[in-house]
Amino acid sequence: MPEDIVYIDANTLENFMRDVFKGLGVSKEDASIIANVLITSDLRGIESHGIQRCKMYYDRIKEGIYEIKTKFDIIKEGPTTALIDGNCSLGHVIAYRAMKMAIEKAKKYGIGAIAVRNSTHFGIAGYYSLMAINEGMIGLVVTNARPSIPPTFGCEPMLGTNPLTVGAPTDESFPFLLDGATSIIQRGKVEVNARINKPLPENTVINEKGEIMIDPNKVLEKMLERKASLLPLGGKGEETAGYKGYGYATVVELLSAALQEGIYLRDTLGIVENDQKRLKVGHFFLAINIDNFIGIQSFKMTAGNIMRDLRSSKKIPGEERIYTAGEKEYLAETKRNKIGIPINKSLQKDIIEMQKEIGLDKYRFPFS
Repeated sequence: MPEDIVYIDANTLENFMRDVFKGLGVSKEDASIIANVLITSDLRGIESHGIQRCKMYYDRIKEGIYEIKTKFDIIKEGPTTALIDGNCSLGHVIAYRAMKMAIEKAKKYGIGAIAVRNSTHFGIAGYYSLMAINEGMIGLVVTNARPSIPPTFGCEPMLGTNPLTVGAPTDESFPFLLDGATSIIQRGKVEVNARINKPLPENTVINEKGEIMIDPNKVLEKMLERKASLLPLGGKGEETAGYKGYGYATVVELLSAALQEGIYLRDTLGIVENDQKRLKVGHFFLAINIDNFIGIQSFKMTAGNIMRDLRSSKKIPGEERIYTAGEKEYLAETKRNKIGIPINKSLQKDIIEMQKEIGLDKYRFPFS
């Protein structure tokens, strides 16, 4: 273990993040939702969207970019659908309430589909799919984001990393949960590598000339200038089917903007309203009640059989095992519930800064 890494108990870290947001004026209920989304990310090993993001939200709230009072307006509603305006409130809370609405509709009618506009960054999309899974449903969640991905043969970032997330229950101790960006790597991964000064993998980022970049700090600088792009799934050009990632990212953009009359492409970089910068995005949530098709236990057994068959298939020589989506995250959560969340030197500085500014003296971290 690197000497500058400290492990903090997950409950302590979640409570700290909740108190940070409460200290900024967020209600206790909403602060608890945000903290739970963030700690779930860290527990599942998705460090790019956990405590690392706390300071980003902290700064944006202080700058007035996000509204701290949740305003969840139902613009249009039918038995199985709804259009929501999030009014630039905290995305985690808006997303949580939207998926709850989708689940309630699915319980009654078999399916629930909710489109959201004027929301903000909501953390890991998989959190909201897990909400549906825990109710015995299939959950699909998408969101657009700040431009990061170029079109195939392009070098200007136009589409966000636009996650396409799908989850389903199984008869195993963990569900199937595919939670990933439509780019090869996401911005959060670049930020993590920059914090620990680790080069990026080859063929994941290009500059404005289409040249490969691997220095995460230079990539972040160039991204601010819109002169660096994260390559879509499949990579650069068409030889390895980069058009597929580009296409999937565009599908997410349509579901996150066109259904809502919402913000899209370049406008997700930020707009100014009443002299205040806003960073808006849109989301789409789908909950499918399995019982409306087949008994939940039958579905879980078949889904579990599929996962087990995949994992027991023939492996490449030298490889120890095959995983299915959601398994590694389950294993990470099991481990991190015991040993805690790793906090690197850069994150330690962020935590100390927020702790001092808000006056959270009751927390005693080993690096304080």
